[in-house]
Amino acid sequence: MDTGLYDAIHRRRDVRREFTGEPVDPAALRRVLDAAHAAPSVGMTQPWDFLLVRDAELRQRFQAHVAAEREVFDAGLDAERAAVFSRISVEGVLGSSLGVVVTYDAGRGAPAVLGRHAIADTGLYSTCLAIQNLWLAATAEGWGVGWVSFYREPFLRDLLGIPEDVRPVAWLCVGPVAQLQEVPDLERHGWRSRRPLADAVHADRWGAPAADV
Repeated sequence: MDTGLYDAIHRRRDVRREFTGEPVDPAALRRVLDAAHAAPSVGMTQPWDFLLVRDAELRQRFQAHVAAEREVFDAGLDAERAAVFSRISVEGVLGSSLGVVVTYDAGRGAPAVLGRHAIADTGLYSTCLAIQNLWLAATAEGWGVGWVSFYREPFLRDLLGIPEDVRPVAWLCVGPVAQLQEVPDLERHGWRSRRPLADAVHADRWGAPAADV
């Protein structure tokens, strides 16, 4: 058994502070994007696009927007949770080598998308599979990835000129890192503990434990 994939799965982290900012190797970036583009997709639509953001002004404007959204979230926390949240970084927009914005185009392959007629979100799920492929490939390259979710989609669409019918799914901070933390940030800072696998596996009916897990 080749353990390389399992190793990447368990080593990958949602990186914030550990980016070095060093330029990415073009060949490695191509491998990472190629891995993302190799993801399976409903109806073979490949509904994703990858927008590489290196421009300093664009990144600064996005980072300021994220900082404002952080304040919005923080204002809704009680004192105890706010104290924990204050220790947690939510982005590495300026520290990473580049941003990779992954988008979803629901119109690609429409109107007859094979496999999407009953579950409309399968196209979005496909885009998330591409993101996961990108993340694991980046980890294999020794890079880090951080998924920024403190933003409003209309702001990001306007900032980068994304068409109205295309959805920005993720701003990923990507690049070389000094290290990958052994314990995920949210667990390390006490925001939430990891859930045991046995609690997530059910046998035949919801709530029935699986004896072999």
